[in-house]
Amino acid sequence: MGYKETWKECVGKYRDLCVSNDTISDDLFREFGVNRGLRDINGNGVLTGLTNISKIESFQEENGVKQPCDGKLWYRGYNVIDLVRTIPEHSFGFERTAYLLLFGELPTKEEEKAFYDLLACSRELPTNFTRDVIMKAASKDIMNSMTRSILTLASYDDELASNEIGNVIRQCLNLVSVFPMLAVYGYHAYNHYEQDGSMYIHRPNPELSTAENLLMMLRPDKNYTFLEAKVLDVALMLHMEHGGGNNSTFTTRVVTSSGSDTYSAIAAAMSSLKGPKHGGANIKVMEMMNDIRTHVKDYKDQEEVSAYLSKILDGEAFDQKGLIYGMGHAVYSLSDPRERVFKGFVERLSVEKHREEDMTLYNNIEMLAPRLIAKKRKIYKGVSPNVDFYSGFVYEMLGIPLELYTPIFAVARIVGWSAHRIEEIIGMNKIIRPSYKSVMVERELL
Repeated sequence: MGYKETWKECVGKYRDLCVSNDTISDDLFREFGVNRGLRDINGNGVLTGLTNISKIESFQEENGVKQPCDGKLWYRGYNVIDLVRTIPEHSFGFERTAYLLLFGELPTKEEEKAFYDLLACSRELPTNFTRDVIMKAASKDIMNSMTRSILTLASYDDELASNEIGNVIRQCLNLVSVFPMLAVYGYHAYNHYEQDGSMYIHRPNPELSTAENLLMMLRPDKNYTFLEAKVLDVALMLHMEHGGGNNSTFTTRVVTSSGSDTYSAIAAAMSSLKGPKHGGANIKVMEMMNDIRTHVKDYKDQEEVSAYLSKILDGEAFDQKGLIYGMGHAVYSLSDPRERVFKGFVERLSVEKHREEDMTLYNNIEMLAPRLIAKKRKIYKGVSPNVDFYSGFVYEMLGIPLELYTPIFAVARIVGWSAHRIEEIIGMNKIIRPSYKSVMVERELL
């Protein structure tokens, strides 16, 4: 019997054993007061640490009573909406915001220029790295490709194991600089070797911003409009950081607390982010929207849109999961501040791309979905569109392939991961080790 046949014969038995012996009753979780997912029934996270990097607000206390409110997000004390709105119209904000998150202060013009130049000169991979690492064993899963590259880059670092803060900053900034290259080159390798597409490897331009370089390196002709780069820049700013409790950032802090090196910590965060319940959420939104476009004829007809959304909620349409993707958030209640500030840029891009009809559909879903969910579901807080609701639409309008949606999230979030890694090293100095209650029944060998 061959390998595949042997496994086919055994796997069913092993699966049944695991299901039988690893299933724990819901009653036990309630009995011992265990908050699965480290969140209670109201969505409040279990307090596991302190941070000075960002702050999320979704509730306000009025007369001693906790009330839902419009969501707020701060980076280092600054409201993220203000950070986006105060970026000059013909400038980009990724680099300025990265400086703020990493070092805790907004840079002066001179400091911003020096930081910009540092990132630019760091956009360089080791000799033959693109050929020997990225192009070999090309993968459709660009997140896996990037993670492999991150761990391989560790082999080129003579100070790999040093967690001295200056060294960690150097390592983090180098990764921030090369992440767009790892993502785009990984996609081009996959597109060439697996999809029979043409190979384009454009070197980054030191005069261009992170968002501009990403679009330039991705496109065969290197061309892009200013608005395209501006909207992508805003998307990167809004995805850059979201507190210490999100899954990938918490992973960064857990691995960092063990004393592990920067490359291992970031690789672990990448493995977390690629999960469909985390960084892959905008892909599900796009899959759902494509399904809606197929079944809804008139995007302006709210009754038709509402009827199909009801079918999705009832598990009769799309993936039969009963979910309208892009609606609701684990933390926010009435609104996601990132979605509120992003929507204006999305509308501008839809005009440039002649996608106003699609924008109408998105607007109708944004209005109708929360009402339908409130009618059909028992919910403990408000439901509103989150930033993922629009980000996939933006990437589609920018011609970014689906395989790069989550990697672009990583291009942004590497900044937040780096800030939390540095804060963990400086301020915590204790390995993270939560407790699990054993419900195992002791047995005797006969």
